[in-house]
Amino acid sequence: MAVNLKGAFLCARAVFPQMKKQGKGKIINLSSETAFTGSRYMVHYVTSKGGIISFTKSLAVEVGQYGIRVNAIGPGFTDSEASRSLINDITKYDISLTPLGRLEVPEDLVGALIFLASDDSDFITGQTIVVDGGRYMH
Repeated sequence: MAVNLKGAFLCARAVFPQMKKQGKGKIINLSSETAFTGSRYMVHYVTSKGGIISFTKSLAVEVGQYGIRVNAIGPGFTDSEASRSLINDITKYDISLTPLGRLEVPEDLVGALIFLASDDSDFITGQTIVVDGGRYMH
């Protein structure tokens, strides 16, 4: 909670004055696909990531009047140093439920992040884009 949820709050609080002053800004929070699907033995993590989605929506309503857009990215299980600490053999992760048929890598998030940070997303706020190869669809 201190990192995943409070950290996002503190970051938003830190950038808000400058974004308000300039009349625009983009805040992109990091949630997780598990906020939509749940995950066994990870209730603390999933809860914090679900909180990010609610925080994103509420903050978008609160700061939209200042031209600030607030969105989130929800990655799926990603091959990273952190995930390798959870699973001894990352190659055994079940990708059969992922329509794109492979494990996510950090680079898979870049396109969504660039889009949300760009002027192309200027009329999008309060949304969460799930980037997980189609594992969760809504």
